[in-house]
Amino acid sequence: MGKLSVLRDTIKAHLLLQIQNGKLQVGKTINLAALSRATGISVTPIREALSQLEQAQVLQAVPNRGFVVAKLSKTEVKNLIEIVAQLEVMALEHVEFNADEMDVLGQLQSKMEMVDSLAEGLTARFHFHNHLVQHCTNKVLLQILKDLKLRLHFYEYDFIQDFDFFKKLSNQTRSVVEAIEQDNVPTAALILRMHWMSILEHIEGQINLKKG
Repeated sequence: MGKLSVLRDTIKAHLLLQIQNGKLQVGKTINLAALSRATGISVTPIREALSQLEQAQVLQAVPNRGFVVAKLSKTEVKNLIEIVAQLEVMALEHVEFNADEMDVLGQLQSKMEMVDSLAEGLTARFHFHNHLVQHCTNKVLLQILKDLKLRLHFYEYDFIQDFDFFKKLSNQTRSVVEAIEQDNVPTAALILRMHWMSILEHIEGQINLKKG
């Protein structure tokens, strides 16, 4: 079972890398046999990984086509970001940060600020947000949040294409880190909620542009 879990995670990481490289976009069909050839992993764990991603609503199973990267409507994007914002703030309020944790969080924040490309930046951002709440005492909350953020990750690559906007997001997370360092979690939570609302506003604007 342990080996199967590792293989599933390998497939998920591979798919995220394909998103970063622009090879896997919203609406694109995932070819199971081609994925097996590309990764050297047998079809069974790949199918399990894809089924998990379907349960997380990242992928959609389409008859006679296989798995497709699911599309989101503007309403779904709004709902998804609002839920992620609520849950991540809730998780943040149930984390106790020690000095080592703060060091790692600071390093991840610095990495976000030093990236040269949006693909690198969005990957660094994904790691930052996962680390921010990984020691939340509510593990059920964490699992739900992890699945939702994986789905949202697809859309950040699709809709966050402005490096200046990404820098604005990095400034906001820097303020979150500084508030936690000052042992002021309520302020950190407030900034974090504002951070997600900035993303919501930006992505809604991008959806309107693409529709136009």
